Amino acid sequence: MNNTFMKKKPILPLLASMAMPMVLSMLVNSLYNIVDSFFVAKISEQAMTALSLVFPVQNFINAVAIGFGVGINAQISFQLGAKNIKNANIAATHGMLFNIIHGIIFTVICIPFMPVFLGMFTKEQEVISPGVQYSTIAFAFSTVIMISLSFEKIFQAVGRMKLTMISLMIGCISNIILDPLLIFGVGIFPEMGIRGAALATGLGQVFTVIVYLIAYKKCSIPVEISRKYLELNRNLDGKLYMVGIPAILNIALPSVLISFLNQILSAFSGSYVVVLGIYYKLQTFLYLPASGIVQGMRPLIGYNYGAGEIKRVKKFFGISVLLNGMIMLAGTIICFTASETLMGMFTENPETVRLGTAALQIISIGFIPSAISVTASGALEGLSKGAQSLVISLLRYIIVIIPVAYLLCYFAGADAVWNAFWICEFITAVVVGIGIKYYWNRLLQ
Repeated sequence: MNNTFMKKKPILPLLASMAMPMVLSMLVNSLYNIVDSFFVAKISEQAMTALSLVFPVQNFINAVAIGFGVGINAQISFQLGAKNIKNANIAATHGMLFNIIHGIIFTVICIPFMPVFLGMFTKEQEVISPGVQYSTIAFAFSTVIMISLSFEKIFQAVGRMKLTMISLMIGCISNIILDPLLIFGVGIFPEMGIRGAALATGLGQVFTVIVYLIAYKKCSIPVEISRKYLELNRNLDGKLYMVGIPAILNIALPSVLISFLNQILSAFSGSYVVVLGIYYKLQTFLYLPASGIVQGMRPLIGYNYGAGEIKRVKKFFGISVLLNGMIMLAGTIICFTASETLMGMFTENPETVRLGTAALQIISIGFIPSAISVTASGALEGLSKGAQSLVISLLRYIIVIIPVAYLLCYFAGADAVWNAFWICEFITAVVVGIGIKYYWNRLLQ
């Protein structure tokens, strides 16, 4: 089999065929995030607070799995475009091995670390105890998550988006079904509370890996994972990490931002922490589908860049920005018109609903400009320009938003901190726009 369709098929139909399966699977993934939080919120607001505090560490583990997977994806697609099949096989094999090692390390480190981490943000045992219960089970599946996301990026790199969609949807739907059964103890299932939410998440990942293993055995793909490709290759391994580490940081940086915001907001009220946690669940309905567009675009850009098809690379980028802009416009409209309803899904506390309604409306101002930054970051990863992609994420999650959020909170109070989100997105979009004009065109000459 070969992947020459990536440089021969018309651009819009090709991008649609690659991106739409991922957009659909990301929407289902978003639904899982919402359903998971919805059922946890039914336990208590303290359980929802615990979930919000665990989220940064959970996000960091996912960031390593996804980010290093991006490095695998970029190398496989580039090597296939350059007709170097052996190096593509080495990238797939080494990438899978390294991510398994990453998962084992996280399991050993994170589980005993969580009581200390949670104690940095609250002294309430009603929050710390469920947080420890949830994280202990959830982090026990770290290696499974690493395997699942490695397979995901390998299948994406060779254009098998429908297989990826099926695997992700089976895992997410299983999770959605298991959540109420394990949390509340329906039928033969035990009542596990917040531990049930963690177990449902882990079992969903197990089902995803099983589907990937079956697909790998039954479906022919252009790359092979085999012990014969475990030969030492420092150059290629270095390239995996050169793209993977910046990609990891790109995805992990929100964890740093959330931990920072939790720290300053918890000094005012726990309701602000809950609002922040709810927002980060809700925004997955926008940023995960946008990620689906990027995931469809990334291997196409990598393959065509490796094949020397520069004009197609630019066209893929331009269309992807437009598609993501449409997603963000829809999100802005929804947040302005239905923010109170959205917040009311997760809490019955009138004060939390009031605070969250205002927060969603303010934050959504920055959705549309963020489409430029999100797409540009993914495109640079596809070109194996991980450091440049990292700069964009540093602007979005550290360099601009943290000082702005601190100053707004210090001088105007916690209610003003939400303005930091849209201010940051506009500034980053301007910087990225200038960078595209002066750097992007030189890179692709």
